[in-house]
Amino acid sequence: MCGRNSLFVPREQLEARFDAELVADGGYEPRYNIAPGDSLEVITAEAPDEIDRYRWGIVPPWSDSPGRGELLINARSETVAEKPTFRDAWKARPCLVLSSGFYEWQSTAGGSKRPYRIHRDGDTVFAMAGLWEPPDAREDNAGETVPRVTILTTEANRLMEPIHDRMPVLLPEETESEWLAAGPAAREELCRPYPDDDLDAYEISTRVNDPGNDDERVIEPLEHEQSGLGEFS
Repeated sequence: MCGRNSLFVPREQLEARFDAELVADGGYEPRYNIAPGDSLEVITAEAPDEIDRYRWGIVPPWSDSPGRGELLINARSETVAEKPTFRDAWKARPCLVLSSGFYEWQSTAGGSKRPYRIHRDGDTVFAMAGLWEPPDAREDNAGETVPRVTILTTEANRLMEPIHDRMPVLLPEETESEWLAAGPAAREELCRPYPDDDLDAYEISTRVNDPGNDDERVIEPLEHEQSGLGEFS
């Protein structure tokens, strides 16, 4: 799955990488600890030359006023076409969710969970496959409604298997345009475990557990003799 994200590449580099202009209100700030309910930078099929900002987590159809824990932040790619909540978005509203790295927690025998940062080695930003929904009038009693987004997941690849059995659908750079332009059948073929060997993962501190900790210390490697994934190789 994907329960936290980050995006801290400089704006100029972000725009150049995706050949798109940031149009989101409020400008751009580097984020090291983006939690469900926060905003994510996205590129949609409707505006492939623009980087906008949508709220992370689709409002469940059964909820009138969802809390952070009720938001649908992930959708299983294997069943997304069958689920009424995601069916229309799967057909017509694909998007790229931009990222400098995501976080996952590994369960341990003692019951505690170790957080890991997963990123592309040598690449400061990449895209995950997402779907978006138009503004929902239920979401905000103050009348402020925004589009919402969910991140698609698939089975874990070899790097992720020791940490979690699911991972976000990471798109190789050469397939990003195809994801936005293709129909459901072609996009289904792209929803697979990330095939390349340029992913890296390392253990970080539990500072990431608190969404209020949003600075570069979040991504610092945890310094102890079992940090990283060498113990699983």
